[in-house]
Amino acid sequence: MRYSPDGRHIVTASLDDTVRIWDAETGLVVGEPLKGHTREVTAVAYSPDGRRVISGSEDKTIRIWDPEALAAVGKPLRGHTAAVWTIAYSPDGRHIISGSSDKTIRTWDAETGDPVGEPLKVQGGTPQTVAYSPDGRRIASGCDDKVIRIWDAETGVAVGKPLEGHTEEVLSVAYSPDGRHISSGSRDTTVRIWDADTGAAVGRPLGGHTREVPSVVYSPDGRYIISGSHDGSVRIWDAETGVAVGKPLVAGPSCVSSVAYSPDGRYIISRTNVIRVWDANTGAAVGVPTEGHSDGVWSVAYSPDGRHVISGH
Repeated sequence: MRYSPDGRHIVTASLDDTVRIWDAETGLVVGEPLKGHTREVTAVAYSPDGRRVISGSEDKTIRIWDPEALAAVGKPLRGHTAAVWTIAYSPDGRHIISGSSDKTIRTWDAETGDPVGEPLKVQGGTPQTVAYSPDGRRIASGCDDKVIRIWDAETGVAVGKPLEGHTEEVLSVAYSPDGRHISSGSRDTTVRIWDADTGAAVGRPLGGHTREVPSVVYSPDGRYIISGSHDGSVRIWDAETGVAVGKPLVAGPSCVSSVAYSPDGRYIISRTNVIRVWDANTGAAVGVPTEGHSDGVWSVAYSPDGRHVISGH
């Protein structure tokens, strides 16, 4: 799930093969579900300008959507030979990256949908998560072989040595807004912080979750990291000290599979089988949980203006 760049919407991905957009203020679904995938939707993202939404699926394809018209744009992007687990836009909106169970990371032209260059072949692991650096020059990938790799976004060449320290597969990576650090969540129940230039671990692992951590995100100002875990909680961390901030936000007995900050940093959303909104300062729940999908929700995101939410299942 993701906020739109303006914070007016949230997009979510779901096990019911659909993508949904939600009004971030009212929690109401916007229009009809976006249908086209033939299997579960595993990842969604907004373009930096908020004009497009992308979704990846277990059907091996990536689709591009117009969130205003609630319609598909062009044909599905095909090339992966296995499920697509993670997708992201480049900061300038010109490219899309995707990671798949076929052990490749692919780059696509966001306008034409054509592949760009050759796929990056990940030796030894399946990409579970990918992220662009804020300047668009680097790509970080987390894999099931327990390591994080950094790539040159233009040449596709690996940069430096793999970041090693997690004891189980890496499920989520995120760059800090200034590009100096990378945070990661893992099946080993920890969150780690890394120096993006040297690859060195910063401080000790952030412990507190009791199950895997499939989602980590920086606040827009870079001061905090939030993590969502299958233990049913969302935790807030001081990004500089690694100290937990306040008590865990209890999203319920269900697994938290995705978390996101609103663009203005005032709210946090979490996704279990429902979508919850939290006040980022007080930790208090805002409104009632949002429901609408007929099965588990994989991913959600806000629109650029923050007025709507989109979801995939």
